[in-house]
Amino acid sequence: MAKMPKTKKEIVKVGHHIKEMITVHDGKGKEKYRFIRPLMLKFHLRDILQVIVGASILAIPVGFTEETWRLGETLPLFSVLGFLFLSILFMGAFVYYNYYRDHFKEHWPEFVKRVVFTYVFSFLVVTILLFLLQKTPWTTDWAIAFSRIVLVTFPASMSAAVADMIK
Repeated sequence: MAKMPKTKKEIVKVGHHIKEMITVHDGKGKEKYRFIRPLMLKFHLRDILQVIVGASILAIPVGFTEETWRLGETLPLFSVLGFLFLSILFMGAFVYYNYYRDHFKEHWPEFVKRVVFTYVFSFLVVTILLFLLQKTPWTTDWAIAFSRIVLVTFPASMSAAVADMIK
């Protein structure tokens, strides 16, 4: 019976960047191949810019629809908060499985920071967009403004998380 190949993972620093070096050995212990992939555990300025652009990708088409504006007026606060929760849950799961799955114990604060910042910047992008469209009546009905922003932030935060992954 042939032995299964073994994989060894280690974190290395190349220049100013953290990388993961993966070495695969055959069943006899001989190295078959080695490759290095970037570890995106830290949240940098370039990540913030990618989040802003990524949030804009879906915030623009969704934020410009009258259906979303009306939905923001009619949905109860409980449903709106459900969308906020689902946004963070789905985005957190995506970020966890794409960045932190193998390194969560050591880097959970960075995980929380990435998820929170991604949502907050997506929320700000949507807020600015809807404000410029004059669809956030903060002074007359803050609940409608908040609801509209949360509803548009749902897809915007997802596209922001996906755009952040592109390196």
